[in-house]
Amino acid sequence: MAQTKASQSSTLWLLVWMVNNIGVTLLNKAAFAKVDFRYPYFLSAIHMACNAAGSQLVFWSLDRDARQARKTMEEPSVSIFSRLLGNVTRQALDAQGQKLILAFSVIFSLNISIGNVSLQYVSVNFNQVMRSLVPALTIAMGLCMGKVISQRRQLAVVPVIVGVAMACFGDMSYTALGFFYTVCCILLAALKVVVSGEMLTGSLKLHPVDLLSHMAPLALIQCVIIAFFTGEIQSIASRWDTELSPSVNVRPMFVVWLSGIFSFSLNICSLQANKLTSPLTLCIAANVKQVLMIVISTILFNTNIAPLNGAGIVVVLAGSALYSYVSVQEKLVATKSQMEVRESAAVGLEYDDDNGSGDGSETIQLLESGSNKSTGRKVVA
Repeated sequence: MAQTKASQSSTLWLLVWMVNNIGVTLLNKAAFAKVDFRYPYFLSAIHMACNAAGSQLVFWSLDRDARQARKTMEEPSVSIFSRLLGNVTRQALDAQGQKLILAFSVIFSLNISIGNVSLQYVSVNFNQVMRSLVPALTIAMGLCMGKVISQRRQLAVVPVIVGVAMACFGDMSYTALGFFYTVCCILLAALKVVVSGEMLTGSLKLHPVDLLSHMAPLALIQCVIIAFFTGEIQSIASRWDTELSPSVNVRPMFVVWLSGIFSFSLNICSLQANKLTSPLTLCIAANVKQVLMIVISTILFNTNIAPLNGAGIVVVLAGSALYSYVSVQEKLVATKSQMEVRESAAVGLEYDDDNGSGDGSETIQLLESGSNKSTGRKVVA
């Protein structure tokens, strides 16, 4: 019975994540195409405002529960955010950490801003297909950083590249400027993946919500500055009383702010879906999302797809699924190897304890994880 409930919960969160992911992309496109809110940088600022407010809401809720527990001298109740996200803690940053956060905020805000800009000039289909190149670019950046990447993973990227070439052949509703923005977008997306991985698992080891709380306010300021110098804020002000004000037409601001709220909830849903399901399940769901995204956008935005483009999309999705499978399999093998090393170390420890010299002390040989080296440590009985 408990397993059935857990399975139902994981399925529900996976569906919510997928709907949320599709919703953000469609709402961004709708803001440009349906309600004539053609201000990608200001839209990105609203996204950052919602992410900053959402992350602060999480910490406020956790702090409130902790204060209430101190007053009543009881164990703090487990809040909904703790159940969803695990142990969310704030981490104080030193000067080096603050510099890293600032650099990451620039990458993050540019990634979102350029991504929103590209949607003005390209179809959603073209945008989604081009984003399938992100794994290939991530591999290239990893190699440049000196990381070891297996040949299987490198070969798994080839079908994705071929599929993108097929899908982009001919007219898929994109301009030269849109193509340039989209290329910049996928470069920034790959860079964001690499840098965020370092922020979450490197020396800082920030919780994703903590990273969002540090980064989003900085990205908000950056997006507002860009929106000002590109004339977006002035244009919004000139159209406010006649077109954009909720008192005149509620649709534009409704779509824009709903997009911002979805952008934060998408982060929460992705964390929860990843927690309750396996990485492979999430990767397959991402590929299913891409198919649904293309089908839905074709219906909503009347995008025409030639047979070769359609075949390319299928190849991209199949190649992306293959890459995801290879990636997860390698992670499972690495995890299994680490467990075997730890078990070997435990067996070695037990053996040496049972076969000591009898003089009251033994030398324990401990294997380092992922290495063939060993270290001797003197233990006094």
